[in-house]
Amino acid sequence: MTRSLCAFTVLLLFVGVLPASSPLAAEEGDWKSLKHQEKREAIDAKADESLKALFDKSDKAKELYEGAYGWAAFDSLKLAVGISGGGGKGVAVAKESGERVYMDMGTAGVGFSLGGQRYQVVFLFEDSQTFRNFVDNGWQADASAGAAAGDEGVSAQTGFVNGLAIYPMTDEGLMVTADINGTKYWKDKKLNN
Repeated sequence: MTRSLCAFTVLLLFVGVLPASSPLAAEEGDWKSLKHQEKREAIDAKADESLKALFDKSDKAKELYEGAYGWAAFDSLKLAVGISGGGGKGVAVAKESGERVYMDMGTAGVGFSLGGQRYQVVFLFEDSQTFRNFVDNGWQADASAGAAAGDEGVSAQTGFVNGLAIYPMTDEGLMVTADINGTKYWKDKKLNN
């Protein structure tokens, strides 16, 4: 199979599979059929669940959260067949004001991989400037994702780096290394109206 045919096949897979199997899809209905408020409630519930799971797995993350300005949590699905792509939804929350900004995320890459992975990413923001920059300008994970995780990897993170602490997780626990490079986060215009 040629590379372009493979890429086209994967693109069709993403277009067909991601919306139908959205991690945030309601158990008794299709994600697309939900009203905006129902979608926000589903995102909020999954984000709260991810934050609780992080606290259950890391006392240090809970300690950092106590001093943080805000946090964000994203539920994601990544698929790969030679090239990889994925997407997800999440919410960024300013702790003191309770402001919630609903966001999308997407990722794409090229490599020799096959399979899929569902994971969550929790961000902790040290200050209002880092939080505002994330939600107002979006954020792209590249070298800064590794820097935010620190030298020890995300599971051993002990403080903020450049105003961020990042915790990728699967159902099995915190991921030692984060493959979130090439991931972009931005405001969801529809859900924030």
